[in-house]
Amino acid sequence: MSIAQEIARVVSSNGDKHMKESRLKDSSLTKLFGSNVFNDRAMQERLPKDTYKALRQTIEKGAPLTLEVANVVANAMKDWAIEKGATHYTHWFQPLTGITAEKHDSFLSPSDDGGSVMEFSGKQLIQGEPDASSFPSGGLRATFEARGYTAWDCTSPAFLKEDGNGYVTLTIPTAFCSYTGEALDKKTPLLRSIEALSKQAVRVLRALGNKTATRVMPTMGPEQEYFLIDKKYYDARIDLIASGRTLFGASSPKGQELEDQYFGAIRDRISSFMRDLDIELWKMGVTAKTKHNEVAPAQYELAPVFQTINIAADHNQLVMETLQRVALRHGLVCLIHEKPFAGVNGSGKHNNWSMSTNDGQNLLEPGKTPHDNEQFLVFLSALIKAVDKHASKLRAGAANRGNDLRLGANEAPPAIISIFMGEELTDILETLAKGKKASSKGQHYLHIGVDSLPPLPKDNTDRNRTSPFAFTGNKFEFRMVPSSISISGPNTVLNTIVTEALDDIATRLEKAKDINKEAEAIIKETMIKHGRVIFNGNNYSEEWVKEAKKRGLPNISSAVEAWHEMATPEAEKLFSKYKVLSKEELHSRYDIYLEQYAKIMNIEAQAAVQMVKRQYIPAVISFTNQLAQTVSNLKNAGGSSTVQKELLTDVSKLLESANKKLAIFEAVLEKAQGTSNVEAKAVAYRDKIVPGLNDLRKDIDTLETLLPACAWPVPTYAEMLFKS
Repeated sequence: MSIAQEIARVVSSNGDKHMKESRLKDSSLTKLFGSNVFNDRAMQERLPKDTYKALRQTIEKGAPLTLEVANVVANAMKDWAIEKGATHYTHWFQPLTGITAEKHDSFLSPSDDGGSVMEFSGKQLIQGEPDASSFPSGGLRATFEARGYTAWDCTSPAFLKEDGNGYVTLTIPTAFCSYTGEALDKKTPLLRSIEALSKQAVRVLRALGNKTATRVMPTMGPEQEYFLIDKKYYDARIDLIASGRTLFGASSPKGQELEDQYFGAIRDRISSFMRDLDIELWKMGVTAKTKHNEVAPAQYELAPVFQTINIAADHNQLVMETLQRVALRHGLVCLIHEKPFAGVNGSGKHNNWSMSTNDGQNLLEPGKTPHDNEQFLVFLSALIKAVDKHASKLRAGAANRGNDLRLGANEAPPAIISIFMGEELTDILETLAKGKKASSKGQHYLHIGVDSLPPLPKDNTDRNRTSPFAFTGNKFEFRMVPSSISISGPNTVLNTIVTEALDDIATRLEKAKDINKEAEAIIKETMIKHGRVIFNGNNYSEEWVKEAKKRGLPNISSAVEAWHEMATPEAEKLFSKYKVLSKEELHSRYDIYLEQYAKIMNIEAQAAVQMVKRQYIPAVISFTNQLAQTVSNLKNAGGSSTVQKELLTDVSKLLESANKKLAIFEAVLEKAQGTSNVEAKAVAYRDKIVPGLNDLRKDIDTLETLLPACAWPVPTYAEMLFKS
């Protein structure tokens, strides 16, 4: 029995509790991590030294991969996978649907003697050919042209995926492109942006005197928020099944106002789910580190350890997939939508971004004396310039329909992009901008006032959870990213805008006669021209909205509006200059996202119509019939029916109002559906369908508060949030 199987057996067994605990604390748990990954350790064990060395050159330096090397790697990978129970392999890719895709092929091939052999060649490892006709392309290719290619991304290790029935598949991370070479996926532009950033960052380091670093990698630790509800409630709601969020629902008597859910004790059922989730993720090398209750009832968060951004993006896709698979095993459904429930916090991804060199430096580490850390201040200046200059593009990278419902509420930053820097760093930058000598306050300690508690070293910044882009010690936390999307998109934007800033800085430093003076000038000019984007206050306040407008900062409220910022001549010039996205690839994404928005809104609208017609109106009619009969019976008996009559009147008025709104809504929906232009269609859904849906919801939600629980046809917020 393998280590993974043994630990899974121990976890799932009904044996002695102490035996479980002791078995999970031993060294088997450390051996479990990465046991289903063809990682560096597995490659060293199974590949000839020359092959291993050649593959590392490809991974680390981008050296060409020969077919000879690929054949050896493929054979070793196949043997490793088969030993662990795999019968099939798949090229795992990330099309522009936002989720992952895979086509499974067996290792089994017929032999000349009528038997069979297990085969996997270097060609099969390097390249696959899935049918690309049904994936969104945004006009990059015609629907009848079906060919697409997947290309092995050897910088992200292959791994084994196991389903609940023990079916094991060798899973190979790949890029996905069209027959003519355009990127049809999320991974390819991300890889291009990584290369572009590394090139310009190394130029800056060279100019500043750093001769050891030869590569810079953006790093990432994406925190994932999600909800869990009982499957029986999910199955009873058409809106959740169709759209991932509740389109109707009166508020629960208790929400999150007592603030007792956040970091609260994890209930046994949820803890059991999280334990199985951890094991599944650890086996695939996903560094699931932290888990806790989030602010809203039934909401939770998982946080990983930092990794290079390409692997982090792949792993976050695995996190979302595994959350949903493991939840079902526990009779739960995982909701990753940004706003599944109105009136309580929604979900996002905290996109913790930094840059690290291949010789071990974090370029956003300020050190103990940040005022003297020239390298840190120069790279910090690049971030400030990039975010201010391209705020609208960064906003577009974090746009989707769900985020329109979440941004600006009390759990998410507003749609205005600003940077939180903290008091000390802001003071340093402002002092340098005035041409004065800056100083640091040094290490501070927090004294709690209890002798038995030690003094705690304070970070140089607090955390500002209202800021969309906050510096948190040695990284930036981009808090605006939606919970359901791939992090590849927003980070492709972030990498590219920082690349441009680093390019400008490198050019200036390379031409400078006095590097130190030029660096000081860069920092000073950055603050003068772009310091407006720094805001350390409360981003939720109305005062900030007014102040941001005075500063000239964009406030883009909807995804439709935001995506337009990625289809401008300026955006074309930026992304094509660094070979991240061509003009055609950029515009294809604009068309795809607008089309997806309209489709999502159409699904929500049709689900709402179906629920009102087939569930809510029949339930209310049934109730009013019973109530009218009660009134009649009381009248015949000579009793008082004042209360019943008043309730009947109130419910009937709401029913009539809802029915009228439904008729208007259906007419507006039919008109929106008939709009052919993709931009006009998205705008019609945003401006007509969204407010119409909200208006219809008001009557239905009020009716829910008036009808008895036994008469209401769907599970309520109170049931879903507190009984799961």
